[in-house]
Amino acid sequence: MSRIGKKPVELPGGVTATVSGQSIEVKGPKGTRSFTATDDVTVKVEDNAVTVTPRGTSKRARQQWGTSRTQVQNLVTGVTTGFKKELEINGVGYRAAVQGKVLKLSLGYSHDVEFEIPDTVTIVAPKPTEITIEGIDQQVVGQVAANIREWRAPEPYKGKGIKYKDEFIFRKEGKKK
Repeated sequence: MSRIGKKPVELPGGVTATVSGQSIEVKGPKGTRSFTATDDVTVKVEDNAVTVTPRGTSKRARQQWGTSRTQVQNLVTGVTTGFKKELEINGVGYRAAVQGKVLKLSLGYSHDVEFEIPDTVTIVAPKPTEITIEGIDQQVVGQVAANIREWRAPEPYKGKGIKYKDEFIFRKEGKKK
């Protein structure tokens, strides 16, 4: 029995869900998201909640049960509150600025890095050393954050680079004489 799959996904006020076949579409104040479940599970909307049940007792059906329920929960969370990732930039002269649909990063290279902002996310730089990425799709928000971090990952000696706000960088001791 899936402990996660057993729980129904509650639909808050202002959120509607429609099921057609194996696909579910969730509409909310921030937008519309959809997800197509595998044939191993059944998705139903009843009593202002979405329930996911497995078809049969096969291992794959039980695996997809919890996964599909979590995907539906992420749809509801995305259209109500959205997802957010925060990045910090550490290093002398390292900074970020948003100019239109481009994020300009100064990361110690001979040139500024220009990162094109996708249409599905919004990027804000409240301070020159902070970047906030927001959107309704958790996967896209995480991937954009990872792509930005990839330009200068934090190094273990001084901690210079781009890191997630809640990330801990394991520090190494330098060379000894």
